[in-house]
Amino acid sequence: MSDLVRRMRARPELRAERAAAAASQRAHSRLRWLWRNYNLSIVLIALFLTSWIMQTWMGWRQYEAEQHERGAVAQWLGDGGYLWRWGEATFENWQSEFLQLLTFVVLTTYLVHRGSHESKDTDEAMQRQLDRIEQRLAEREG
Repeated sequence: MSDLVRRMRARPELRAERAAAAASQRAHSRLRWLWRNYNLSIVLIALFLTSWIMQTWMGWRQYEAEQHERGAVAQWLGDGGYLWRWGEATFENWQSEFLQLLTFVVLTTYLVHRGSHESKDTDEAMQRQLDRIEQRLAEREG
């Protein structure tokens, strides 16, 4: 029997420590795998949540100051509550972003900016190059 096995049998706490260390290493490797494969999504989600939280907090502070000027109490819910303003500001932002993205997608479908990956000329140029290569190969064979 090896010395390590004897020590582990003699001291059960070593087994628990090794199991905890192995579990910690597995969790760490899962986190590393998650970061390596999805770091763009993680960063974008973090930026989105940070900006949304900041919009909420700054909007609340402004709403609270306006309510204080009027002598009213700022409320989250209710007919004149902050929730309605917050929802309006959020959906206005999202609407403008989606409209901008939709415009970009539609315009890049029909318009050309030579050399751009989003532009349709990239596929056409590639096809012309492939056609020339095939023609040269056919000439050599024939």
